Amino acid sequence: MERLAAKEPAVLLSDEQKQRIAEIEAKCKADIAAKELLLQGEVAKATAAGSHDEIAQLRRQLADEIRRFEEKRDREKDAVRRGS
Repeated sequence: MERLAAKEPAVLLSDEQKQRIAEIEAKCKADIAAKELLLQGEVAKATAAGSHDEIAQLRRQLADEIRRFEEKRDREKDAVRRGS
């Protein structure tokens, strides 16, 4: 624990920063859930049609979208931590 603190000192956040970070987390989770619901419907249609290639493509698309949302979340949280 002490070695970690020596490498990266703890950042003290204000209540406002903590609240903003919580809002960013909640928005990211909501965006991911909405995208999952949308694409799950598309996957169900592709499954019914027997289109395995389309199913794989939709799953890759979902993974890409989740990664994009998470990267955006991390950038926004870093900006809040820096006070930007």
